[in-house]
Amino acid sequence: MILVTGGLGFIGSHTSRALLDMGERCVIGGRRPERSPVLFAAGDQAVAERMDCTDLDDLLDIGRRHHITGIVHLAAAGMGADSPMDELWANTRALFNVLRAAQEWDVARVVLASTIGVYGGADVNGAYREDVPLPIASAHLIPAHKKSAEILADAVSGSTGLDVVSVRIGAIWGPLGRPASPFFGAPQLVHAAVGGHAVLGPLYAEDAIDMFYVRDCGRAIALLQTAAALSHRTYNVGSGRTTTNREVVEALGRAVPGWVPGLAEGRRPGAALAAHLDVDRLRGDTGFEPEYDLGRAAGDYVRWLQAGNPR
Repeated sequence: MILVTGGLGFIGSHTSRALLDMGERCVIGGRRPERSPVLFAAGDQAVAERMDCTDLDDLLDIGRRHHITGIVHLAAAGMGADSPMDELWANTRALFNVLRAAQEWDVARVVLASTIGVYGGADVNGAYREDVPLPIASAHLIPAHKKSAEILADAVSGSTGLDVVSVRIGAIWGPLGRPASPFFGAPQLVHAAVGGHAVLGPLYAEDAIDMFYVRDCGRAIALLQTAAALSHRTYNVGSGRTTTNREVVEALGRAVPGWVPGLAEGRRPGAALAAHLDVDRLRGDTGFEPEYDLGRAAGDYVRWLQAGNPR
């Protein structure tokens, strides 16, 4: 069985669904397993388990009750902690516990969630490639932790032979996501369109990022977990192109006719030119191709919210 930590969360739910659709059996770990996994009803193909990755004994107990053959580590530990130090310590402890458990269980592969944010400040021309040198400094706590996690994962792979793969995930949007993001405008735009109200604060028409629909993201991660062999330790997981707020609004206009968001013209003052994730490695090693272009994704998300789902 494949253990998905954070498997009832945003990306975790879609990754679990994709693995189940591929015929895999999953242990879906989370802090609140009593929550109904709204995206899957798989019978005995999936088991939801309460787990805390910061507690090694709790984590190892999962392996005593289930035969774990692979791990997708998506859980974010320490969210809402009182201090940045507490959050960093919780996530680092969870990382080491997952790697220790993987070694004890002799799993085939561990996939670790990283982020497009690790490229912040990198010297690139249009596309982020996995081999571009990364700046040591980070402007945010999340990419700071993810950079260190990638280094530690690579060291573990080299010294123990454990197959550990880091996935640098783009700006993800779609069902179960937060209604607003500090990093890109699409979630707020979708919720505003469905709710029929204006966006809060200025969103600029030409601000852009590599947006990736969460259903495609889950499938890409599932393919990386289940591939017979991989050629690299790091993979970008994204759309392979930048998408502007203007393009999002145009797609939403087709899904919700008559809605007018009132974007500010141009780009946010001082904003750097956007780059996209180069996904050649992902395509080459897994054959992945996205199933959701912007129009299909916007329509799918609008229908999801219109059906009464809050996020």
